Amino acid sequence: MSKKPNFLFIVTDQHRADHLGCYGNATVQTPHIDALAARGTRFDRFYVANPICMCNRASILTSRMPSLHGGRHNGIPLSLESTTFVDLLRDRGYDTALIGKSHIQGMTGLPATAKRQVRPGLEDPSENLREASKHLRSGEAYEQETALRWQQDPNHRVRTPFYGFDHVQIADDHADLVTGDYAAWLARTHPRVDALRGPDNAIPDDRYCAPQAWRTQIPQELYPTNWIADQCQDYIRNRAEDDAPFFLMMSFPDPHHPFTPPGKYWDMYNPDDIALPSSFGKGDIPPIHNLRRQLAEAPETRTGQDPFAVTDREAREIIALTYGSITMIDDAVGRVLASLREQGLEQDTIVVFTSDHGDYMGDHGLMLKLLMHYQGLIRVPFIWADPRDPGARTDDALRNALDIGPTILEAARIQPFHGVQGANAFAGGPERQGLIIEEDSQRSMAAFERPQRVRTYLEKNWRISIRHGEDWNEMYDLGNDPDEVVNLWDDPRYAAEQARLVQAMLVETINLQDRAPLPTYRA
Repeated sequence: MSKKPNFLFIVTDQHRADHLGCYGNATVQTPHIDALAARGTRFDRFYVANPICMCNRASILTSRMPSLHGGRHNGIPLSLESTTFVDLLRDRGYDTALIGKSHIQGMTGLPATAKRQVRPGLEDPSENLREASKHLRSGEAYEQETALRWQQDPNHRVRTPFYGFDHVQIADDHADLVTGDYAAWLARTHPRVDALRGPDNAIPDDRYCAPQAWRTQIPQELYPTNWIADQCQDYIRNRAEDDAPFFLMMSFPDPHHPFTPPGKYWDMYNPDDIALPSSFGKGDIPPIHNLRRQLAEAPETRTGQDPFAVTDREAREIIALTYGSITMIDDAVGRVLASLREQGLEQDTIVVFTSDHGDYMGDHGLMLKLLMHYQGLIRVPFIWADPRDPGARTDDALRNALDIGPTILEAARIQPFHGVQGANAFAGGPERQGLIIEEDSQRSMAAFERPQRVRTYLEKNWRISIRHGEDWNEMYDLGNDPDEVVNLWDDPRYAAEQARLVQAMLVETINLQDRAPLPTYRA
């Protein structure tokens, strides 16, 4: 590889690390992704900066914590003034493409639940002076990927460059209800199929009772996962004769809920063969008790994006369906990798695989995500397969989403921009002692009586999570309690260890304060 390498950057959605064969899962079939790990580096302790879609995707692109880039929770778009590592690739001659789920800006068009607090009797300033920044993240420029744009104009295309991407094809949202360019294509080319989407059109299947699961009528060849792979194959074929290197982000909306793997993938895995997580039904923190109460008293309310508790049968069904979605993604990955080989690009292309965050997926009897930082949620896969340096390796150092951009840029021999908070995962040097994970919410839910602000500090053998406005926190000995069942926060025997962790957390919080911009003068 004499010229600068190409990059195929594969991102899944809500996909925990141990739901791949190469991460030790003996049930789910992922031969193509496993093959990447077999010829590359598999990072075993790779974590999110924030376990929510928009927030962590923005952190991946900027290599900055949410508290710096401003995307504290879903619904806050990444500022168009932010520099991304894709901007730098584009600046140095890369052809840049994003095909699939973006979710860097809002995708639903639904109004936010968090509102500005106004004290009665005070005059309100002008609209552009009501926030800390005069440059509001609203208006047409920040509505490029909302579903409403395609509903109003099926020919809508995202305005480029879009955070550094010159070629953008959107497939946002989830299950068989994916929006954007995919939905416009489906309505235009297969209008009869488009009318069959959603739970109201599901194929009856009495074998399944899990919430947010339905057997879609969309055939697998027209399902979003396949459409994304098709578009990526077309892109690769069009790049084969071009001398310029490319960066292609292939981003799948699955296996994020709802659970609707199509065709053969629906019942590829038998729920009866699925083992429950060892922590199922365990755990003693307030939100778990709240969700168990919801399951007992109002199971019909387990809708939307909020975490919920499940029965053992529901857990097995959801895990089986999730495995089906993951195997479909793996098949799609295999097709795109085959296109690289067919076009003579395999030896010129670094392939990177990760996910934006995980899922409880039965841990402690819970599903989905939000505000409880168990390992299944915050630990994600990260695989780096570089044809210039083949061979199976495992890296067990603490890494996170902030490291992706610097690692890609330095592989392309490009200096990262000032203000990145991550580091090249292959650069060597001292290992991190610990990582910070941030998460805020803009609303209450069944698990929590009020909006939350939680900060987690993670070391290899310890996790603490501290909350604003609550009278309980968390501390787990991961070395002896990997399932995070026994909360040691109030145990006096661990007071000294707790004090050390809190101090280390404070020091790392200081380290993550912004170092940009650089000063223009001494004073």
